[in-house]
Amino acid sequence: MVNLKKQMKRVVLFILLCITLTSCAKNKTVPAEEDETQIPPNNNAIYDGLVEHPQPLSEYNTYDTLNVATYIMRADDTYFIADCYHDQIIYSDALDKPLTEWSILTNEVHYAHTIAFDGTTLLIDDTENNRLLAFQKTDKGYAHTQTLEGIGMKPHFVQYNKKRQEFMAWSSITGELYLLKRCVTPNEQGIYPLYIDNILKIDELYGVYVRSFTIMDDGIYFVSGHNNQTILKAQITGSGDDTSLTVTNRYEAPANLAGMVQLYKIQDYYYITVSTDNTENQEYATIVRTKRLEDLKTGEYEDIYAQFGLYGGTPYYINEIEGRYYMTHHRTDKNIVAFDVINNVIEHVEIVY
Repeated sequence: MVNLKKQMKRVVLFILLCITLTSCAKNKTVPAEEDETQIPPNNNAIYDGLVEHPQPLSEYNTYDTLNVATYIMRADDTYFIADCYHDQIIYSDALDKPLTEWSILTNEVHYAHTIAFDGTTLLIDDTENNRLLAFQKTDKGYAHTQTLEGIGMKPHFVQYNKKRQEFMAWSSITGELYLLKRCVTPNEQGIYPLYIDNILKIDELYGVYVRSFTIMDDGIYFVSGHNNQTILKAQITGSGDDTSLTVTNRYEAPANLAGMVQLYKIQDYYYITVSTDNTENQEYATIVRTKRLEDLKTGEYEDIYAQFGLYGGTPYYINEIEGRYYMTHHRTDKNIVAFDVINNVIEHVEIVY
């Protein structure tokens, strides 16, 4: 009798899960079958359920320094930092607090790189675990509400596309862009689950380590990897099963700038952070800017690393917070740098942490 009750309970839970999935993802596109050698395990996993009773993590950060900070952003008057090599995301209501007074959003990640926010949900790439973690704010703090497994191979960059009203998550090794939407109505717990609406691919980027993409009005730009030396500009075209990610332009990168981290447009310039050259030599790490991406291959760009008072490290991701720019930086003790750009001139450089 006990076993029968357990089986009935499982059947009921399974039916409820199916109903949730159907209501949220009725327009979801399931990718066609491919050569299984080209797909990481669990690549088709689209939903890993919700935490039954999500509870916030109320712990303070125990580290007084950052270890490879990769991203900083602000959401709902709260600052978040991806403290990548400490395997945690931390947050605070003020930037000037000592790091040991920041709270831990999660420490159940392995080399998380970026954080995105749509006004309701925080989405984090859990890079080495090939998954995404979602969080929502409750009366008691932020709670882990959902895990999406099998997100390609080393998902390395997430952004929210306001125009398309969807999250975009980039699988840095497989050339796949995951498009995720949020259910418009909450479930019984007041949670708005995410679902994968589509998985788009750039076949030529399979096996190329591409660290990020940039959403602009005229397309999506994917930075050069050390083993392809080309910035790709692409457009999302079509709808439903016919949606595709089509490359519309290519910009050749010189060997010394091949291992790019990010491309970020500020006023009249494209700012490009660089981790390595085409041989993965970190001694070539720098930050440059150019007015035309076409000019990179001819060397018509400005190396601006020294303008930040930085030497011997690796500039990483740049993000704008209330009109001021913040750049993460590692391999030195200067981890987060703030700066302004006034009439294309870099001003008011400040080491935050």
